[in-house]
Amino acid sequence: MKKITVVMVDRANYGRLKPVLQVMQGSPEIELQIICTGSMLLDRFGKAVEIVKSDGFEVTEEIYIELEGSLPTTMVKSMGLGIIELGNALQRLAPDFAVIIGDRYEAFSAAIAAAFQNICLVHIQGGEVTGSIDESTRHAISKIAHYHFPSTEQAGRYLIRMGEHPDTVFPYGCPSADVICGAPDSIPERLLREFGVGPDIDIEKRFIFVLFHPVTTEYQSAEAEMNELLEALKNLGEQVIMIWPNIDAGADGISQAIRCFREKNHTAMPLHVYKNFKPDLYIPLLKQAACLVGNSSSFIRDASFIGTPVVLVGNRQDGRECSHAVVKVPADKEVILTAIKDQIAQGAYPPVDLYGEPGVSQKIVDRLLQLKPYTQKRLAYLESGETNG
Repeated sequence: MKKITVVMVDRANYGRLKPVLQVMQGSPEIELQIICTGSMLLDRFGKAVEIVKSDGFEVTEEIYIELEGSLPTTMVKSMGLGIIELGNALQRLAPDFAVIIGDRYEAFSAAIAAAFQNICLVHIQGGEVTGSIDESTRHAISKIAHYHFPSTEQAGRYLIRMGEHPDTVFPYGCPSADVICGAPDSIPERLLREFGVGPDIDIEKRFIFVLFHPVTTEYQSAEAEMNELLEALKNLGEQVIMIWPNIDAGADGISQAIRCFREKNHTAMPLHVYKNFKPDLYIPLLKQAACLVGNSSSFIRDASFIGTPVVLVGNRQDGRECSHAVVKVPADKEVILTAIKDQIAQGAYPPVDLYGEPGVSQKIVDRLLQLKPYTQKRLAYLESGETNG
């Protein structure tokens, strides 16, 4: 039996990894351990750890590491605390494999804690190109990870060009394919009224779904960019479902912009803001929305599977592979407004398999069961006789 520890650090992590965890939990060959940390434990972000538990998973460790402030310095200090606390947890659990996903700074802490204790590290969603500090974090994780499950063929090629051995790279697709495949097409409207803040949304009528995060390398401009987006939505006059931003530097500015807008524009448009959604609520909302607006990678990935039009605002996702459903615009209210109107008029796009097809999670787990843990990495191009000197 293989002991596998999965580390999840924010609400989006679970949205991606739920089907992988389900396959692992059902395997008699795997002893599954789950660590929840980062903003997964904070009520401000919907306390996603409780969703994990309610879905029938046992959470082995809950580790608090986040410092409030939403500044670069609080991100750095949270990373340092994460290395210490996750290092202790991984030492106790002693897994054969540690599995992490994505590009969060908290995931980087887990990667360091695992690799420096000779725990074989498995990275999902490496090799992708984006903006913000996430770009550097993702590649840094890849350089200390032992096995890779990128979400696209191109990301897999990039990993190999970065020196990762082809035998360690398995571009099976994104587990989101399984999340979307297993999610219902609609949800009872009453569920949307039970939480969040703002007037009720009639999901039988047209609505816009918004999620906007700060760009950590330009965090000072986050509030101003959010104001531009809100003004565009105000002039559009449609119903809006929105999720509060993540914990990155600049998030407090975005949250302040949202609160100030709500105070000053009570009748401008129906705006309801939520901390988080369970995957089986989140996906139906993506499917039913007239347009997805913001800068979340979720919108890019999930739009490829379902075809909902997307207006991607700003440069947080610069370089990421997108389907034809995505239109990129600067953080300018007039440009944003025009793009949303055009996307609504366009309607749904044909789904594509850019980020894989259903069955990804089973493939990942099947491959994990075949892999042997190892600790000493070498860049693939060194095997051809080249040297460091």
